[in-house]
Amino acid sequence: MRVRVSREAATELEEAASWYEQEEVGLGERLINAFEQAIELLEEPNPPLVPVTHSAAESGAKQLILHRFPFSLVTIERNQAIIVVAFAHHSRKPGYWRRRLSP
Repeated sequence: MRVRVSREAATELEEAASWYEQEEVGLGERLINAFEQAIELLEEPNPPLVPVTHSAAESGAKQLILHRFPFSLVTIERNQAIIVVAFAHHSRKPGYWRRRLSP
């Protein structure tokens, strides 16, 4: 399936990668690589998505959880495409991305 990354999600990735790179040289690049691998998974049939919790689940939002970093790609399916609406940290501002789910 076609995958599109929203501007907000791309910005969140850039900011997180920058922070990780400041913490340890090369770590930001590893985060970007993990994100790119997650995008490849989303392009395959039956990607390993899990439903999000609470009211956002009603919109059909799902997430792909990264294994080596505390982030998820929050997605929604629209018009035969998977849209990454957020690159969300697991413990910061839960659900801040819900407003992005509206068409």
